[in-house]
Amino acid sequence: MTNALRTIVPRATLQRMSRCLVVSVGTTLLSAAVLIALALGAGVPAGSANVIAVCCGIAPSYLANRHWVWGRSGRGNLAREIVPFWMLSLAGLVASTVAVSLAASAVASWSTSARALVLPLANLSVFGVLWLVQFALLDKVLFKPAPEEYDA
Repeated sequence: MTNALRTIVPRATLQRMSRCLVVSVGTTLLSAAVLIALALGAGVPAGSANVIAVCCGIAPSYLANRHWVWGRSGRGNLAREIVPFWMLSLAGLVASTVAVSLAASAVASWSTSARALVLPLANLSVFGVLWLVQFALLDKVLFKPAPEEYDA
């Protein structure tokens, strides 16, 4: 990491960002595996398979982000943390489901292996774009660190 980046982004923020990225990669892999298994293995329509796949990753994402990334313990606050986290995740779900459904229609005649790449890529592209927005909202609103947690 360069010194210029350290002066712009505090070390604690970079650590949270790195951990949040690890959580996102893990839940994305989980969702992609479920999506492929349902859409290509079980014949579930791509849009429906995406809804199920993304929902499978929301609870693990919330728990890992809350505990490992932001160091929160105890029960989460329903109104301040849980509901907004689910709403944010569901907004991503809607956008990714539209993208996956459109991609599935566009590549319906392609081979199964090609579709196995395209469907998760459509899902990933949406969540990739939304990741920075999600991190900022989690860091600055939902799991906002106490002032003493910030680096000087």
